[in-house]
Amino acid sequence: MNRYLVLIGLLGVFTACFSRQPASLPPVQAEPETVPADPVGVQNRNLQRSIEAEGFSSKGTIQAVTEVPVYSRIGEQIVEFNLVLGQRVRKGQVVVRLNQSVLQDKIARGQAELEKAEFQYQSILMGQGYKRGELEEAPEEIRHLARVNSGYNTAKAALQQLEHELTYCTVTAPVSGAVSRIDATLYGAATPGVPLFYIVDTEHLKVCFDVLENELRKFQKGARIQVISIAYPTEVHQAEVSAISPVVEKSGMVHLEAVLQPHPHLMPGMTAIVTLQ
Repeated sequence: MNRYLVLIGLLGVFTACFSRQPASLPPVQAEPETVPADPVGVQNRNLQRSIEAEGFSSKGTIQAVTEVPVYSRIGEQIVEFNLVLGQRVRKGQVVVRLNQSVLQDKIARGQAELEKAEFQYQSILMGQGYKRGELEEAPEEIRHLARVNSGYNTAKAALQQLEHELTYCTVTAPVSGAVSRIDATLYGAATPGVPLFYIVDTEHLKVCFDVLENELRKFQKGARIQVISIAYPTEVHQAEVSAISPVVEKSGMVHLEAVLQPHPHLMPGMTAIVTLQ
């Protein structure tokens, strides 16, 4: 009986031990991660918040409304070419000169041919009984036939053509602007149809950008927008929407263009941020 009582007591002790729950430990709090200072990132985030507050933003590209290639109309050697990249030129300014010696020789021969034809013309009229000082008194029909038979008309037209081609040796700027590309060299050959250089009209610029289809309702022709170039982020420029593409691209974007007010810091090819005013 004593044995049974001892066993029952030990069984109760073991049951009480196993039924106790372990005390819960307090949660371990993670130490805050130290983030290095990033002033550039802070500025970018602030700029992004400012743009988001505007309700719309898009990245665009500043382009020139006009970029004109300058050609030579005749194939001659370039004897004067003093242009450099970025140089500003005025409309009508002489920018290139070509060799004139070949054309001047042709003009001299043309003048001789015209004099010969004129002598033949007078001979034909005098052969019909008209005196040298009275040739202009002959009827127009007779004088016309005399000019044709003598070759006077052909020689005169050829000389006028050569004299006109001589003016092509002086190339002038078709528009005012800045030299954007140069393909010709001094003493090189000018080839008709091949540009000598390009002039970009920096006084007439536009910004091209894309908007999502669901944002198109915010825009119409004449809408005012603000443009900030990446190169000069503190300068805000005004622009006016001038063109809206009638086609929605497969990506769901619509292309827009806006005319920019000219500014010395704005150049074609610049990246800019566009926001609604």
